[in-house]
Amino acid sequence: MRSKVTVVGAGNVGATTAQRIFDKGYADVVLVDIVEGLPQGKALDMLEAGPVTGTDAKVIGTNGYDETENSDVVVVTSGIARRPGMSRDDLLLTNMKIVTSVVKEVAARSPNCVLLPVTNPLDAMAQKAYEVSGFPKNRVVGMAGILDTARFRTFLAQELNVSVNSVEAYVLGGHGDTMVPVVGTTTVGGTPVSKLIGKERLAEIVQRTRDGGAEIVNYLKTGSAYYAPSASIVRMVESILLDRKEILPCTALLEGEYGINNLFVGVPVKLGAGGVEEVFEIDLNDEELAALRKSAESVQELIDVMAAAV
Repeated sequence: MRSKVTVVGAGNVGATTAQRIFDKGYADVVLVDIVEGLPQGKALDMLEAGPVTGTDAKVIGTNGYDETENSDVVVVTSGIARRPGMSRDDLLLTNMKIVTSVVKEVAARSPNCVLLPVTNPLDAMAQKAYEVSGFPKNRVVGMAGILDTARFRTFLAQELNVSVNSVEAYVLGGHGDTMVPVVGTTTVGGTPVSKLIGKERLAEIVQRTRDGGAEIVNYLKTGSAYYAPSASIVRMVESILLDRKEILPCTALLEGEYGINNLFVGVPVKLGAGGVEEVFEIDLNDEELAALRKSAESVQELIDVMAAAV
């Protein structure tokens, strides 16, 4: 029997995620959105691609939540997207209300699912989803680090004219301006990147990684990235549904790791059938550890704002 994945939000990120999962054929997909006709139309369009892509999976669109019952994974992409000049944090209170409403609905119908928040500001929304759902910490895990790391690896591969598969790297911390590309452990073909790229140029690439989402927003004008984010979501979904136990940078609840307590922050985790099976503490130098804790402080500020608004 195929697994069941619900994707809440039929905008660019959600619909592209649903389409990628449907094409692979290992899970039936439910696409949810409040806009009447939007998820139904997109789901039908995807379904009609089945004979072409060779998948017999099912995909349905709905404006309600009853069809999501007993999902194995629920991906939450719903919320307002960034526009030029906006930071992820500008979305905080509006998206907090949306995520709260969505999580109440899906948690009631799929009490054993793994929740995968994607809505920005990501780390704060993961914390809110954890709070609202009442789920154990292993079953709430946010998508951000895979995307940020993919951007970092892309820019490094371009700089050195090598395959992205030859670049090993992690981006940790909050999904925002304070994210931490970990240069100290980044290698290209096993060689430390600091031996291949000069310090100043490397700093420019690190900054471009931090600005990666804004760069795309500025090009698109009326939306934000969705191809790379949706691919990153699917990587997580597959590791969970197929119990791959991949070690991936994701937003997870820390309870003392890296000196951070009771806060969702991006770190390497082992993702398997139970969600987050282990948090990995990689070696960081003093500067990187300080940057990670500073990033966590920025996330905490958003949590405090949400708490004050309730």
